[in-house]
Amino acid sequence: MSVSPQPLTAAAVREVGANGSPRSRDRAPHYDPATIEAYYRRRPFAALGRAIAVLTPCLWFALQVWLDQKFGRIKANESRRAQSLRELLTTLGPAFIKIGQALSTRPDLVSPVYLEELTHLQDQLPPFPNEIAYRFIEEELGAHPSALYAELSPSPLAAASLGQVYKGKLKSGETVAVKVQRPGLTAQIALDIYLLRQIAKWAKANIRRLRSDLVAITDEFAARIFEEMDYTQEGENAERFRDLYGHLPEIYVPSIYWEFTGRRVLTMEWIDGTKLTNLEAIARQGIDAGHLVEVGVQCSLRQLLEHGFFHADPHPGNLLATPAGKLAYLDFGMMSQVKPQQRYGLIEAVVHMVNRDFSNLAKDYVKLEFLTEDTDLVPISAALGEVFGNALGASVAELNFKSITDQLSEVMYEYPFRVPAYYALIIRSLVTLEGIAIGVDPDFKVLSKAYPYIAKRLLTDPSPELRASLQDLLFRDGQFRWNRLENLLRNAKDSSDYDLNEGLDRALEFLFSDRGEFIREQIVVRLVEAIEQSGQGAVRSFVQTWGPRLGWSAPGAARSPDGENDALQRLQNIWGLLQETPGFDRMKFAQMLAKLLVRPETQQMGQQIAGELAQRAIARFVRDVLLRDNPEAIAAGRPRPGGYPGRSLPPAALGMGGSSTPWP
Repeated sequence: MSVSPQPLTAAAVREVGANGSPRSRDRAPHYDPATIEAYYRRRPFAALGRAIAVLTPCLWFALQVWLDQKFGRIKANESRRAQSLRELLTTLGPAFIKIGQALSTRPDLVSPVYLEELTHLQDQLPPFPNEIAYRFIEEELGAHPSALYAELSPSPLAAASLGQVYKGKLKSGETVAVKVQRPGLTAQIALDIYLLRQIAKWAKANIRRLRSDLVAITDEFAARIFEEMDYTQEGENAERFRDLYGHLPEIYVPSIYWEFTGRRVLTMEWIDGTKLTNLEAIARQGIDAGHLVEVGVQCSLRQLLEHGFFHADPHPGNLLATPAGKLAYLDFGMMSQVKPQQRYGLIEAVVHMVNRDFSNLAKDYVKLEFLTEDTDLVPISAALGEVFGNALGASVAELNFKSITDQLSEVMYEYPFRVPAYYALIIRSLVTLEGIAIGVDPDFKVLSKAYPYIAKRLLTDPSPELRASLQDLLFRDGQFRWNRLENLLRNAKDSSDYDLNEGLDRALEFLFSDRGEFIREQIVVRLVEAIEQSGQGAVRSFVQTWGPRLGWSAPGAARSPDGENDALQRLQNIWGLLQETPGFDRMKFAQMLAKLLVRPETQQMGQQIAGELAQRAIARFVRDVLLRDNPEAIAAGRPRPGGYPGRSLPPAALGMGGSSTPWP
């Protein structure tokens, strides 16, 4: 494997080429909507000409599809129309090619015929002449390609929306991919973005029901495309991506060769691999494509929810299965960022959706900037409950991402939701990835594969936001929900990088904090119930054996309420899950318990447990033995006349109202 130089060399490559020759100092394109708008306002005919050039073939294509539908020729002409659409998008240029690339990953939206044709937009576009590519290499790197590379393929092996790729070899022996940018790219994209922005401004001003800021969304998308046109920025993105995610065992990120990289030329490690959509080729190599898709989903979750730096263009041309069975990421031009509060907000929204807590889910949309602070959330909470309550059914994991966005769109249409600009790229990334997954497995459920990661984060993340989310998930109306804890532990152990010891450390840290006091109280109550339930059989056996010898009447059959042993069974289930979790070590667990027992909070909990057990034992003894023949006294909360010569006991002490567990 080749090792790339340190990122610090990235700045230097803009000034000096591989042989010390001065390289091109053209300023990298930067998206400035005001400058672009001012430029084309002074050139209205250029904008009008482009608008006509775009609209005319689009309207002609739409008319042909309408005529096919009207005369029943949809199936007969589908192949021809799909080819026409691909050619149309290719002719219109990079901005429209990216729309086609997004559609090419959605088998649930596009018919198989169109799908197959649109996949050619990923890396099989018409190339531009080698002479132009070689000139760009010389301008950027300061020398002719023959002086820089030991080998370079006579023609590009792939051509995409922004550039084309040659296979080469450095004089030092490394096999590389050399990406060269298309000519005239900046001017063409700037004009298309200007037109799209004008349409967005008109829609924002004239369509009242449209509350999302289409202008901001267009600007966000445009800024990412302009970043893609600076290959030095792409190289820096690749190295940052490698630092954050390259350590994952089944993820591979290629190295960047900075001395052979400039604004319009990028030289990176060559990756031999197969597209994830080429299932037959992957199967012949003995690789499980479905597993690699799961790896991609897990990596995307870390991108979105852990570090916030995510790949916004994961189409099949950028995701390869390597012969070693790893998932290789390519093309780091279109990346984006999710702020910490947005990352936590997304996790909280998933928790509240799973919990069917639609009141807090509505508040999450305020945090995520879908709703303003002054929005009345009461009707929105009810609407979310009505839509999602029916849609979620028995398990949220059974829904795919598109189902959730479709259901949410109904609510968004009726209430003042707006889609923030940052979220548009998240949607694009997730929908694209899910499209690839569905192509591999039509029954693939992103949320089902995502929940182990969510569970791991809830159990191990020390942030106050997720600690609060964990408490919301585990407690409702003052009751601890054991099934939720079991579900979290069961899912977390399936997460590849779940560290059980870290989870236990975080749990104890939170438990003994001021915020964990409520949980400590609940643990005392549940442990009292579990200990009492396990000991009731022994108590009853003692009374039945020794009661007649001491002159007591033997108690009747024990009353076993439903779920009498529930608390004990739950604790046993949790212990079993801990033992099944990778990384569980009995010795480490025993050492942790030893340290735990000397804490003052633990000793206080022990005193509370002992006191509560003693009170309940006395109450049961008085009720079941001394007052057994006088139910009226039990009901009144006092001993029978001539009976037990002590003070009257309140009903709570007799187990008739103060205990959460019925007495047997």
